[in-house]
Amino acid sequence: MARIVMKFGGTSVADLDRIHNVARHVKREVEAGHEVAVVVSAMSGKTNELVGWVQNMPKVTGASSPFYDAREYDAIVASGELVTAGLLAIALQSMGIDARSWQGWQIPIRTDNAHGAARILDIDGAEMIRRMGTGQVAVVAGFQGLGPDNRVATLGRGGSDTSAVAIAAAVKADRCDIYTDVDGVYTTDPRIEPKARRLKKIAFEEMLEMASLGAKVLQVRSVELAMVHKVRTFVRSSFEDPDAPGMGDLLNPPGTLICDEDEIVEQEVVTGIAYAKDEAQISLRRVADRPGVSAAIFGPLAEAHINVDMIVQNISEDGSKTDMTFTVPFGDVEKALKVLEAAKAQVGFDVIQHETGLVKVSVIGIGMRSHAGVAASAFRALAEKGINIKAITTSEIKISILIDGPYAELAVRTLHSVYGLDKK
Repeated sequence: MARIVMKFGGTSVADLDRIHNVARHVKREVEAGHEVAVVVSAMSGKTNELVGWVQNMPKVTGASSPFYDAREYDAIVASGELVTAGLLAIALQSMGIDARSWQGWQIPIRTDNAHGAARILDIDGAEMIRRMGTGQVAVVAGFQGLGPDNRVATLGRGGSDTSAVAIAAAVKADRCDIYTDVDGVYTTDPRIEPKARRLKKIAFEEMLEMASLGAKVLQVRSVELAMVHKVRTFVRSSFEDPDAPGMGDLLNPPGTLICDEDEIVEQEVVTGIAYAKDEAQISLRRVADRPGVSAAIFGPLAEAHINVDMIVQNISEDGSKTDMTFTVPFGDVEKALKVLEAAKAQVGFDVIQHETGLVKVSVIGIGMRSHAGVAASAFRALAEKGINIKAITTSEIKISILIDGPYAELAVRTLHSVYGLDKK
């Protein structure tokens, strides 16, 4: 017998038939004798509908400002998961399984006060553990918790993944199964490279890089939590037949296991290729090279909640001036330019330039720590395809390259092939 947390995303619970299919997955694990908790997202499209209602309400009333109370936003958008949890509990009860739905505040999942993007601080899993021990399935509304103001606080888009991993850590689950519309983590996006392979295992650090660099399989925060608490996490497909051979395998079910690198016996040099579209590059020309200038640039950007990624600095021959180039998401370009213009007197740059329509392609693998020449292979392969590199950043297990958007798919396929990911 094991303790398992199962999470199902929006496409997996999109309608009543799919919720019934989810109930069959849960029933399989219950009948195998396991203690089970389930975390669910809102039905596909429901959260977007609720967000749209929130954003349109001030317009309908003729308000002069489009702003709304973030606490009320959370109260509204959290309702989508409550509906799914209740429906799944009813489905399980109808199939003869003892089940009860839980809202985030009932557990409780304690969060900070950052409504709309709250972070989990603590989970008291004692009552859930007690009830699971009696054979009752806990069906938890994901994406939400209870803030210090005793109001519902949501965890940001993809927050149900984080809910599931955090609950798995709190109840000391043997594993956390993330069911989604794909059957695992691939070496790259199969829609771009048909030869992409599903990985049997991937290390927490690699998955963290993949998630933060463009792979949409898991929310970044959920991977961070899994890594900190050593929660063995499987990415699985909810669309496979719940009773298909191997689906009930406790140790090696179909999918991709995200685990500690010690569990991976044969570590590949490169594990995968990720990409992120809609990158923008901003350059400040002829900035005075003096102590504190970087803080004067990036401090105001941070205060405006603008995420800066790749940073390149070039110093003039006499050391008096520098060019500072960095990337931000496309959606933040206009805000970033306004922030920088406001700080021009303090920073002391001559010209500000920007370029949009760029793509960041990343090569990821824990095996890169002990192998030389990985970066050189990437640069050589891209050069042979006539792809110009605008910026480069590296870490111990990844290389990120900024290129023009039209070359994104060619670059992904080229790098996927040069490291032999299409052949193993």
